[in-house]
Amino acid sequence: MIKKLDKLILKAFIGPFLATFFIAFFVLVMQNLWKYIDDLVGKGLDFITIGKFLWYAGATLLTLSMPIAILISSIMTFGNLGESFELVAIKSSGVSLLRFMRPLVWVSLLLCGITFLFANYAIPYANLKFKTLYYDIKYKKPALDLKEGTFFTAIPSYAIKVGKKDPDGKTIHQVMIYEQQNSLQDNSIIAESGVMKTSDDKRFLEFILKNGTRYQERGNIFDTNTEFIRMEFKEYNKLFDLASLQMMNTSDSIFKNDSKMRSIRQLNYIIDSMKKLNNALDTQINKDISNRLSFIKRVNDSVWNKIPTPATKLKKFSDAIPDSIKYLVSSSAMYLADAMKNSLQFSAAQMNAYKSEMRDDDIEWHRKLSLSLACLVLFFIGAPLGSIIRKGGFGMPLVLAIIFFLIFHLLNMFGEKFAKDNIVSVFTGMWLSVIVLVPVGIFLTYKAMHDSQLLNKEFYYRSFKKLRTFSKQSVNVLLRKK
Repeated sequence: MIKKLDKLILKAFIGPFLATFFIAFFVLVMQNLWKYIDDLVGKGLDFITIGKFLWYAGATLLTLSMPIAILISSIMTFGNLGESFELVAIKSSGVSLLRFMRPLVWVSLLLCGITFLFANYAIPYANLKFKTLYYDIKYKKPALDLKEGTFFTAIPSYAIKVGKKDPDGKTIHQVMIYEQQNSLQDNSIIAESGVMKTSDDKRFLEFILKNGTRYQERGNIFDTNTEFIRMEFKEYNKLFDLASLQMMNTSDSIFKNDSKMRSIRQLNYIIDSMKKLNNALDTQINKDISNRLSFIKRVNDSVWNKIPTPATKLKKFSDAIPDSIKYLVSSSAMYLADAMKNSLQFSAAQMNAYKSEMRDDDIEWHRKLSLSLACLVLFFIGAPLGSIIRKGGFGMPLVLAIIFFLIFHLLNMFGEKFAKDNIVSVFTGMWLSVIVLVPVGIFLTYKAMHDSQLLNKEFYYRSFKKLRTFSKQSVNVLLRKK
């Protein structure tokens, strides 16, 4: 049953949470947009394509927006209640801080679950769509934009230059068109003026040129004797195919094997398959070595070990080989060693590839859980901080929230980097931020429950004043003794 106290804290939390969530989400989306702005500008993209790009890019940022929103809103909520002395009144009535935090703990757990479900089901799909769309945008050629005095070379085999364009955007002057069909055919058209227009379906560009000359060279790559043709014209129509300027529609299946496009169930299946392949490869390597070096099988053979060794001890193994077959034995040994080396190098490269893929899948598996649990961890940092500083608004709470979020984000990045480079285990790397911040949250919660003055400037001022007085008294005592 929800009591009035629970309603009070929930109402105080929902407003700041929604505001900070959408602000954080907007800032992260804009940051992401600036990251890819160079690939978007000049491509002639329509608003629907840009909207899809931002939508899929934004969906991948929700798991990062949720923790920072919970952190800021929890600091603001408890800071506002502390600043208005409502928190003091609640504590004085016998209600502990943990009891007061209980409804928001359940809300944080709910948000953890929502974040996990979104990370497990929605984000893999959004990542797949985003990567496919970004691939098409990145390799799309610039939009048709003929600038005065500049060669336009986006259409394959053509270089088009327009000396001047009229304000209507269609009438052009001093037109030069270079066309290359192969290495022995360089055709060109020079015209005084013309009109350009595109077809209704944007697939073709038509130039209606006037008063010009066409220079054409006929021949083939097998015959160096070419024929040169010069043709003057009053009006000439030139058609360009713009299919190369259209954006590709790449299939999603190309990128579906990326670990970021998989749910936990799929990751578990892939990791298990990679482990089986790795074990099978390890077994195959041992079997291959055993077959090539047959004497290894006899090392643990009890009958072979009972055979007495000869009394004569040889200084070198080669002394036991007759001179007539020494070269043959040496050549066979070198061939066998070289074959084993190549086989082991290939197997090692394949095994490293399996381990690298397993590590990437394992990183994504832990990412979905660690970012979800981070919502609860940051709440237990934000709520005690707010009750300690007793300041609301976007001043001190925002500064502290940014500091702790930077610590959280940096630990995430460093942990993932160390995990990818195999410096630490995947579990340690991906849970590094949680491992470091959980003790901080416990410490702050303990301090808040005991009304600590940890961040009270007046407390530090009084402490400094007492320390200064004590130091003066100590100096005076020492001087009197002298």
